[in-house]
Amino acid sequence: MAREDTLGVGIIGSGFMGQTYARTVRDMVDGATLVAVAGGTRAGDLAQEYGIAQCATYQELVERRDVDLVFIATPHALHAEQAIEAARAGKHLLIDKPMACTVAACDAILDACRAGGLKCGVTFTQRTRVGFAKALALIATGRLGAVLHVRTYQVVPEGLGVVPRWQMSAENIGLLFGHGIHNIDAVRAITGQEIRSVFAKTRTFSGAPVDGVSDVLLTMGDGSVHYVFCSFEAPKPGFPRNGFGARILCERGLIDLDGYGETRVSVEGDPWETIAVQPPVDWAGAGFLDPNRLEAYGLLIQDLVNAIREDRDPAITGWDGRQAVAAALAAYESSRTGAEITLDMFAN
Repeated sequence: MAREDTLGVGIIGSGFMGQTYARTVRDMVDGATLVAVAGGTRAGDLAQEYGIAQCATYQELVERRDVDLVFIATPHALHAEQAIEAARAGKHLLIDKPMACTVAACDAILDACRAGGLKCGVTFTQRTRVGFAKALALIATGRLGAVLHVRTYQVVPEGLGVVPRWQMSAENIGLLFGHGIHNIDAVRAITGQEIRSVFAKTRTFSGAPVDGVSDVLLTMGDGSVHYVFCSFEAPKPGFPRNGFGARILCERGLIDLDGYGETRVSVEGDPWETIAVQPPVDWAGAGFLDPNRLEAYGLLIQDLVNAIREDRDPAITGWDGRQAVAAALAAYESSRTGAEITLDMFAN
């Protein structure tokens, strides 16, 4: 390790997520230190700002002896190759969602990590936002009884104008895959169930080269059915509480989860009670490096660092990433064929 008690972190990718990871590690994570960056047009600036090495290639970065943990912050189509090479070099992994573009690639990453005794995490940061964490904790108490149904939303008004150009490329699959995959993971986390089958319609209202709108029905292992709606083509201002949200119907109560605002609960018919408020991001001032945005990343990364040092699984694992990819790809196949797709076809 970089020092006896510190993990050295190398970042592949220097764009929006590379900069997010760099600032988060520097300011919010104990037991890890930035060492090197590779890839992207901003790598030189990022290296200079944080006083770390700039590697000419990602292969050079993963071979560095002072790098213990590699963050993959590149376009989706590059994740598999870079993650597998890093694991083969003996590096632990944090991969931005989605984990990879095929289930076979996810399995190859997991196999490489297993062979090397390495940890692998995926950045499903909605789970570490305040309201989501509070909702999961409340469900775990049993006060609300079993989860019967989840309706989860991600609506980004006029979002096609703000997503990076590379996300509109077919090799990176689409916006359900790149963004709505958070909602798919949310259903798994909230229900504690694996997804058995998927029926979906993905489409675009505006003629975009990839999907801009998706409706997805997920049937879980216990037979319960849940709904995901993802749209980047709604007009402004969008719907209240739908930036990222979930309405959770339980046996003895309801949860109205707003990932970017208030999360409320009603137990056994009582009036709504606010149990959490996500501090807003000051996009106009601090921008995307606002600590209020980075907090969720800090919690996730800190857990992964602790998991490496304690030799345990992180709270959000590569398996979680793999299962979300399988369901998202099943959604596209369902939309293409008109059929309900079982995830047995992706069995490992």
